[in-house]
Amino acid sequence: MSNKVPTVTLFFWIIKIMSTTVGETGADYLAVHFGLGTALTGALMTTLLVVALVAQLRQRRYVPWLYWLTVVLVSVVGTQITDALTDKMGVSLYASTGAFSGALAVTFAVWYGVERTLSIHSIVTTRRELFYWAAVLGTFALGTAAGDLATEALGLGFRVGVVVFSGLIAAIAAAYYLGANPVLAFWLAYILTRPLGAALGDLLSQAREYGGLGLGALHTSLVFLAVIIGLVWRLSRSHAPPKAAASA
Repeated sequence: MSNKVPTVTLFFWIIKIMSTTVGETGADYLAVHFGLGTALTGALMTTLLVVALVAQLRQRRYVPWLYWLTVVLVSVVGTQITDALTDKMGVSLYASTGAFSGALAVTFAVWYGVERTLSIHSIVTTRRELFYWAAVLGTFALGTAAGDLATEALGLGFRVGVVVFSGLIAAIAAAYYLGANPVLAFWLAYILTRPLGAALGDLLSQAREYGGLGLGALHTSLVFLAVIIGLVWRLSRSHAPPKAAASA
């Protein structure tokens, strides 16, 4: 099969950050405002994720809409995992951040031990793709826990959180252009886009008395989803397979 992961461009990072924002605000809307609750929302989103992931694994090439649909669903499920541990089971954000960091490190270690590479430019087998999606889920769960730890437990707040995580990503980008290991730089930035997107989503959606701008979870989710759909539609057109030449 051809590489199943998109080329890392500016569009890639824009969609990734917006996907994490939708994961944060979408999960909050379904669980709290729509009234489904954490358990039902988690079960529903996990089912949809499994369906999307199976469809993704069956493809032989990168299909933009299916890939990014899977990413959005992974974002929601990753958020739900952390929220369930924190809100329902009483696990501290310090413990969950440490646990997810360890789990992600093990995922990368096993992936590298088996495949001898962590590069996203060589996701050309089903086994590598399974490792890739396991790592992606781990980054979303870790990013959610680390983001909540920074903005809530450590008291940074949404505005400062957006600035801090943006600065960290900018520093990683600068290190990459100065010659840092590209695989390490990619995965560090990938992890940090999760708390950045979550802080941005909370900043836009939360009520003013909680430090947000009061746009609401539904409106924030719909606006970001519309932008994601527009960008993915453009990517789909550029990645469409060439039409067969008409016969003479």
